[in-house]
Amino acid sequence: MASNKPAFEAVSPFTADIYGGAERSVGEWNPTEETIRPVRGRHRVAKQRGLARSSTVLGVGVIAAVGAGGMATAQDKAPVSISLPDSIADNLPDAKSLPGVGSFMSGDVEAVPVAASAPLTTAGLTTAEAEQGTGAGEALRARILQQAEQQQASADAEAKAAAERAAAEKAADEAKKQQDEAEAKAAAAKKKAEEAARKKAEAERLAKLAASYSLPASSYTISSTYGQSGAMWSSGQHTGLDFAGSTGSPLKAVHSGTITSAGWSGSYGYRTVLQLDDGTEIWYAHQSSIDVSVGQKVTTGETIGRMGATGNVTGTHLHLEVRTAGGSAMDPLAWLSGKGLAV
Repeated sequence: MASNKPAFEAVSPFTADIYGGAERSVGEWNPTEETIRPVRGRHRVAKQRGLARSSTVLGVGVIAAVGAGGMATAQDKAPVSISLPDSIADNLPDAKSLPGVGSFMSGDVEAVPVAASAPLTTAGLTTAEAEQGTGAGEALRARILQQAEQQQASADAEAKAAAERAAAEKAADEAKKQQDEAEAKAAAAKKKAEEAARKKAEAERLAKLAASYSLPASSYTISSTYGQSGAMWSSGQHTGLDFAGSTGSPLKAVHSGTITSAGWSGSYGYRTVLQLDDGTEIWYAHQSSIDVSVGQKVTTGETIGRMGATGNVTGTHLHLEVRTAGGSAMDPLAWLSGKGLAV
Protein backbone atom coordinates (compact mmCIF):
# COMPACT_ATOMS: atom_id res chain seq x y z
CA MET A 1 0.00 0.00 0.00
CA ALA A 2 1.41 3.33 -1.04
CA SER A 3 2.39 5.83 1.64
CA ASN A 4 0.30 9.02 2.08
CA LYS A 5 3.36 11.02 3.04
CA PRO A 6 4.27 13.59 0.37
CA ALA A 7 7.39 12.99 -1.54
CA PHE A 8 10.24 15.43 -1.08
CA GLU A 9 13.93 15.27 -0.81
CA ALA A 10 14.20 16.24 2.82
CA VAL A 11 11.70 16.20 5.63
CA SER A 12 11.69 19.10 8.07
CA PRO A 13 11.48 18.29 11.73
CA PHE A 14 8.29 20.32 11.95
CA THR A 15 6.57 18.29 9.18
CA ALA A 16 7.79 15.03 10.53
CA ASP A 17 6.24 15.74 13.87
CA ILE A 18 2.94 16.56 12.20
CA TYR A 19 2.69 13.33 10.25
CA GLY A 20 4.22 11.27 12.99
CA GLY A 21 7.06 10.07 10.80
CA ALA A 22 10.38 8.89 12.05
CA GLU A 23 12.52 10.68 9.51
CA ARG A 24 14.24 13.74 11.05
CA SER A 25 17.01 14.48 8.60
CA VAL A 26 17.66 18.17 8.11
CA GLY A 27 17.67 19.60 4.64
CA GLU A 28 16.09 22.16 2.38
CA TRP A 29 12.36 22.13 2.39
CA ASN A 30 10.90 23.19 -0.90
CA PRO A 31 7.16 22.88 -0.55
CA THR A 32 5.06 22.66 -3.68
CA GLU A 33 1.40 22.69 -4.36
CA GLU A 34 1.37 18.92 -4.35
CA THR A 35 3.29 18.50 -1.14
CA ILE A 36 1.32 20.96 0.95
CA ARG A 37 -1.92 19.67 2.34
CA PRO A 38 -4.25 21.42 4.68
CA VAL A 39 -3.79 20.47 8.29
CA ARG A 40 -6.71 18.43 9.59
CA GLY A 41 -7.51 17.04 12.90
CA ARG A 42 -6.00 17.96 16.18
CA HIS A 43 -2.39 18.96 15.92
CA ARG A 44 -0.21 20.72 18.42
CA VAL A 45 2.63 23.06 17.55
CA ALA A 46 5.91 22.10 19.11
CA LYS A 47 6.74 23.98 22.26
CA GLN A 48 9.32 26.70 21.89
CA ARG A 49 12.37 26.50 24.01
CA GLY A 50 13.04 29.30 26.58
CA LEU A 51 11.44 32.68 26.00
CA ALA A 52 9.89 33.17 22.56
CA ARG A 53 10.65 36.23 20.46
CA SER A 54 7.33 37.79 21.52
CA SER A 55 7.99 37.22 25.20
CA THR A 56 11.50 38.64 24.76
CA VAL A 57 10.20 41.84 23.19
CA LEU A 58 7.50 42.28 25.79
CA GLY A 59 9.84 41.47 28.65
CA VAL A 60 12.41 43.98 27.44
CA GLY A 61 9.66 46.59 26.98
CA VAL A 62 8.48 46.01 30.53
CA ILE A 63 12.03 46.39 31.81
CA ALA A 64 12.50 49.61 29.86
CA ALA A 65 9.18 51.07 31.02
CA VAL A 66 9.65 50.17 34.65
CA GLY A 67 13.25 51.36 34.60
CA ALA A 68 12.17 54.71 33.11
CA GLY A 69 9.59 55.19 35.85
CA GLY A 70 12.07 54.46 38.61
CA MET A 71 9.49 52.60 40.63
CA ALA A 72 10.26 48.88 40.09
CA THR A 73 10.48 46.74 43.16
CA ALA A 74 10.26 43.29 41.66
CA GLN A 75 13.45 41.72 43.01
CA ASP A 76 11.47 39.15 45.02
CA LYS A 77 9.14 38.15 42.15
CA ALA A 78 9.66 34.97 40.13
CA PRO A 79 10.27 35.45 36.36
CA VAL A 80 7.21 34.96 34.16
CA SER A 81 7.41 33.64 30.61
CA ILE A 82 4.98 35.31 28.22
CA SER A 83 4.11 33.47 25.01
CA LEU A 84 1.94 34.64 22.12
CA PRO A 85 0.69 32.78 19.06
CA ASP A 86 3.01 32.91 16.08
CA SER A 87 0.37 34.78 14.05
CA ILE A 88 0.83 37.74 16.41
CA ALA A 89 4.47 37.21 17.22
CA ASP A 90 5.44 37.16 13.53
CA ASN A 91 3.97 40.65 13.07
CA LEU A 92 5.91 42.16 15.96
CA PRO A 93 9.04 44.16 15.08
CA ASP A 94 12.41 42.65 15.62
CA ALA A 95 13.57 43.19 19.19
CA LYS A 96 16.98 44.38 18.08
CA SER A 97 15.43 47.14 15.96
CA LEU A 98 13.75 48.77 18.98
CA PRO A 99 15.65 51.86 20.30
CA GLY A 100 17.56 51.05 23.44
CA VAL A 101 16.56 47.38 23.40
CA GLY A 102 19.06 45.78 21.03
CA SER A 103 21.78 46.16 23.62
CA PHE A 104 19.95 43.69 25.85
CA MET A 105 19.85 40.98 23.16
CA SER A 106 22.55 38.43 22.28
CA GLY A 107 23.31 37.25 18.77
CA ASP A 108 20.61 34.57 19.00
CA VAL A 109 17.12 36.07 18.85
CA GLU A 110 15.74 33.25 20.96
CA ALA A 111 18.37 33.74 23.67
CA VAL A 112 17.26 34.88 27.08
CA PRO A 113 17.92 38.65 27.50
CA VAL A 114 20.85 39.63 29.68
CA ALA A 115 19.81 40.94 33.08
CA ALA A 116 20.25 44.64 33.76
CA SER A 117 23.54 45.58 35.34
CA ALA A 118 21.67 47.17 38.27
CA PRO A 119 18.70 45.66 40.10
CA LEU A 120 15.23 47.08 39.39
CA THR A 121 15.01 48.35 42.93
CA THR A 122 17.68 50.96 42.12
CA ALA A 123 16.01 52.24 38.95
CA GLY A 124 15.75 56.04 39.01
CA LEU A 125 18.03 56.36 42.05
CA THR A 126 21.12 58.49 42.29
CA THR A 127 24.49 56.85 42.95
CA ALA A 128 24.50 58.14 46.54
CA GLU A 129 21.02 56.73 47.15
CA ALA A 130 21.97 53.40 45.65
CA GLU A 131 25.10 53.21 47.81
CA GLN A 132 23.06 53.97 50.93
CA GLY A 133 20.70 51.14 50.07
CA THR A 134 17.69 53.40 49.65
CA GLY A 135 14.73 51.73 47.95
CA ALA A 136 12.91 53.31 45.00
CA GLY A 137 9.75 53.85 47.04
CA GLU A 138 11.65 55.41 49.91
CA ALA A 139 13.60 57.61 47.47
CA LEU A 140 10.37 58.73 45.82
CA ARG A 141 8.84 59.48 49.22
CA ALA A 142 11.94 61.45 50.23
CA ARG A 143 11.86 63.42 47.00
CA ILE A 144 8.17 64.20 47.41
CA LEU A 145 8.79 65.41 50.96
CA GLN A 146 11.76 67.44 49.78
CA GLN A 147 9.68 69.00 47.01
CA ALA A 148 6.90 69.76 49.49
CA GLU A 149 9.41 71.37 51.83
CA GLN A 150 10.82 73.43 48.98
CA GLN A 151 7.31 74.54 47.96
CA GLN A 152 6.49 75.42 51.58
CA ALA A 153 9.76 77.34 51.88
CA SER A 154 8.97 79.17 48.65
CA ALA A 155 5.46 79.98 49.90
CA ASP A 156 6.86 81.17 53.22
CA ALA A 157 9.40 83.35 51.40
CA GLU A 158 6.66 84.85 49.22
CA ALA A 159 4.49 85.49 52.27
CA LYS A 160 7.42 87.10 54.07
CA ALA A 161 8.20 89.24 51.03
CA ALA A 162 4.53 90.25 50.77
CA ALA A 163 4.47 91.13 54.47
CA GLU A 164 7.65 93.17 54.07
CA ARG A 165 6.16 94.97 51.07
CA ALA A 166 2.97 95.68 53.01
CA ALA A 167 5.00 96.96 55.96
CA ALA A 168 7.08 99.14 53.65
CA GLU A 169 3.95 100.53 51.98
CA LYS A 170 2.38 101.18 55.38
CA ALA A 171 5.54 102.92 56.56
CA ALA A 172 5.61 104.98 53.37
CA ASP A 173 1.95 105.93 53.81
CA GLU A 174 2.58 106.87 57.43
CA ALA A 175 5.62 108.92 56.45
CA LYS A 176 3.62 110.66 53.72
CA LYS A 177 0.80 111.32 56.17
CA GLN A 178 3.22 112.82 58.66
CA GLN A 179 4.83 114.86 55.91
CA ASP A 180 1.42 116.12 54.73
CA GLU A 181 0.49 117.03 58.29
CA ALA A 182 3.81 118.81 58.77
CA GLU A 183 3.33 120.68 55.50
CA ALA A 184 -0.23 121.59 56.49
CA LYS A 185 0.97 122.87 59.87
CA ALA A 186 3.77 124.79 58.21
CA ALA A 187 1.32 126.28 55.71
CA ALA A 188 -1.08 127.22 58.53
CA ALA A 189 1.75 128.77 60.52
CA LYS A 190 2.94 130.63 57.45
CA LYS A 191 -0.57 131.88 56.73
CA LYS A 192 -0.97 132.93 60.34
CA ALA A 193 2.37 134.73 60.25
CA GLU A 194 1.45 136.41 56.99
CA GLU A 195 -1.90 137.48 58.43
CA ALA A 196 -0.19 138.83 61.53
CA ALA A 197 2.31 140.66 59.36
CA ARG A 198 -0.49 142.08 57.24
CA LYS A 199 -2.38 143.25 60.30
CA LYS A 200 0.77 144.76 61.71
CA ALA A 201 1.50 146.57 58.46
CA GLU A 202 -2.09 147.83 58.34
CA ALA A 203 -1.86 148.99 61.92
CA GLU A 204 1.35 150.82 61.13
CA ARG A 205 -0.24 152.38 58.07
CA LEU A 206 -3.28 153.46 60.06
CA ALA A 207 -1.02 154.80 62.78
CA LYS A 208 0.75 156.95 60.24
CA LEU A 209 -2.58 158.06 58.84
CA ALA A 210 -3.87 158.76 62.32
CA ALA A 211 -0.88 160.98 62.82
CA SER A 212 -2.01 162.96 59.80
CA TYR A 213 -5.77 162.73 60.49
CA SER A 214 -7.83 163.88 63.46
CA LEU A 215 -11.33 163.49 64.84
CA PRO A 216 -13.48 166.64 64.37
CA ALA A 217 -14.36 166.96 68.11
CA SER A 218 -12.62 166.13 71.35
CA SER A 219 -15.58 165.63 73.70
CA TYR A 220 -18.72 164.17 72.12
CA THR A 221 -21.42 161.48 71.98
CA ILE A 222 -22.63 159.89 68.72
CA SER A 223 -26.35 160.74 68.59
CA SER A 224 -27.24 159.75 64.98
CA THR A 225 -25.49 157.61 62.37
CA TYR A 226 -25.42 157.64 58.60
CA GLY A 227 -28.46 156.22 56.77
CA GLN A 228 -30.96 156.44 59.61
CA SER A 229 -34.57 157.04 58.53
CA GLY A 230 -36.85 159.67 60.07
CA ALA A 231 -39.17 162.64 59.47
CA MET A 232 -36.67 165.12 60.92
CA TRP A 233 -34.51 164.85 57.76
CA SER A 234 -35.82 166.40 54.57
CA SER A 235 -34.47 163.56 52.44
CA GLY A 236 -36.04 160.98 54.76
CA GLN A 237 -32.60 159.62 55.71
CA HIS A 238 -29.73 160.96 57.70
CA THR A 239 -26.83 161.89 55.40
CA GLY A 240 -24.11 162.36 58.03
CA LEU A 241 -22.77 161.49 61.49
CA ASP A 242 -23.87 163.58 64.51
CA PHE A 243 -21.41 164.41 67.33
CA ALA A 244 -23.47 165.76 70.27
CA GLY A 245 -21.62 168.10 72.66
CA SER A 246 -21.59 171.47 74.34
CA THR A 247 -22.05 174.78 72.56
CA GLY A 248 -18.75 176.50 71.69
CA SER A 249 -16.65 173.34 71.77
CA PRO A 250 -13.85 173.63 69.14
CA LEU A 251 -14.24 171.84 65.79
CA LYS A 252 -10.96 170.69 64.18
CA ALA A 253 -9.86 170.02 60.63
CA VAL A 254 -9.68 166.24 60.10
CA HIS A 255 -6.82 166.64 57.60
CA SER A 256 -4.89 169.31 55.82
CA GLY A 257 -6.74 171.03 52.99
CA THR A 258 -8.41 174.15 51.66
CA ILE A 259 -11.59 175.90 52.82
CA THR A 260 -14.00 176.09 49.85
CA SER A 261 -17.15 177.29 51.66
CA ALA A 262 -17.81 179.09 54.96
CA GLY A 263 -21.22 180.67 55.90
CA TRP A 264 -24.96 180.16 56.26
CA SER A 265 -26.48 177.17 54.38
CA GLY A 266 -30.23 176.92 55.16
CA SER A 267 -31.19 173.82 57.16
CA TYR A 268 -27.43 173.17 57.74
CA GLY A 269 -27.15 176.53 59.63
CA TYR A 270 -23.59 177.79 59.67
CA ARG A 271 -21.52 175.38 57.56
CA THR A 272 -17.82 175.09 56.63
CA VAL A 273 -16.59 172.93 53.74
CA LEU A 274 -12.99 171.63 53.84
CA GLN A 275 -11.64 170.12 50.63
CA LEU A 276 -8.75 167.65 50.98
CA ASP A 277 -5.94 167.22 48.47
CA ASP A 278 -7.60 164.14 46.92
CA GLY A 279 -10.85 166.08 46.33
CA THR A 280 -12.81 164.64 49.24
CA GLU A 281 -15.10 167.22 50.94
CA ILE A 282 -15.74 167.42 54.70
CA TRP A 283 -18.90 169.34 55.71
CA TYR A 284 -19.19 170.90 59.23
CA ALA A 285 -22.85 171.96 59.86
CA HIS A 286 -24.91 173.65 62.65
CA GLN A 287 -21.87 175.65 63.95
CA SER A 288 -22.33 178.42 66.39
CA SER A 289 -19.43 180.31 64.78
CA ILE A 290 -16.90 179.98 61.90
CA ASP A 291 -13.17 180.71 62.46
CA VAL A 292 -11.86 180.34 58.84
CA SER A 293 -12.50 181.90 55.43
CA VAL A 294 -12.80 180.60 51.87
CA GLY A 295 -9.43 179.78 50.23
CA GLN A 296 -7.65 179.41 53.54
CA LYS A 297 -5.18 176.49 53.93
CA VAL A 298 -5.53 174.58 57.15
CA THR A 299 -3.60 171.70 58.73
CA THR A 300 -4.67 168.59 60.62
CA GLY A 301 -6.18 169.45 64.04
CA GLU A 302 -6.50 173.20 63.37
CA THR A 303 -9.70 174.80 64.78
CA ILE A 304 -12.08 175.87 62.01
CA GLY A 305 -15.24 176.70 64.07
CA ARG A 306 -17.43 176.07 67.13
CA MET A 307 -20.13 173.52 67.89
CA GLY A 308 -23.67 175.01 67.94
CA ALA A 309 -27.39 174.44 67.20
CA THR A 310 -28.04 176.58 64.08
CA GLY A 311 -30.31 175.44 61.27
CA ASN A 312 -32.70 172.50 61.47
CA VAL A 313 -31.69 170.92 64.77
CA THR A 314 -33.13 169.63 68.04
CA GLY A 315 -29.99 170.22 70.11
CA THR A 316 -26.34 171.22 70.06
CA HIS A 317 -24.26 168.97 67.88
CA LEU A 318 -21.90 168.77 64.86
CA HIS A 319 -23.42 167.31 61.73
CA LEU A 320 -20.42 165.90 59.80
CA GLU A 321 -20.75 164.80 56.18
CA VAL A 322 -18.11 163.21 53.94
CA ARG A 323 -18.59 163.48 50.17
CA THR A 324 -16.58 162.40 47.18
CA ALA A 325 -15.18 164.86 44.66
CA GLY A 326 -18.32 164.28 42.60
CA GLY A 327 -20.58 165.14 45.53
CA SER A 328 -21.85 161.66 46.51
CA ALA A 329 -22.30 161.14 50.26
CA MET A 330 -20.57 158.28 52.10
CA ASP A 331 -20.61 156.95 55.65
CA PRO A 332 -18.39 159.28 57.76
CA LEU A 333 -17.87 156.59 60.41
CA ALA A 334 -16.41 154.15 57.87
CA TRP A 335 -14.28 156.85 56.29
CA LEU A 336 -12.81 157.95 59.64
CA SER A 337 -12.16 154.32 60.63
CA GLY A 338 -10.34 153.84 57.33
CA LYS A 339 -8.01 156.68 58.29
CA GLY A 340 -7.06 154.94 61.51
CA LEU A 341 -9.38 156.97 63.70
CA ALA A 342 -11.44 155.20 66.39
CA VAL A 343 -14.75 157.03 66.73
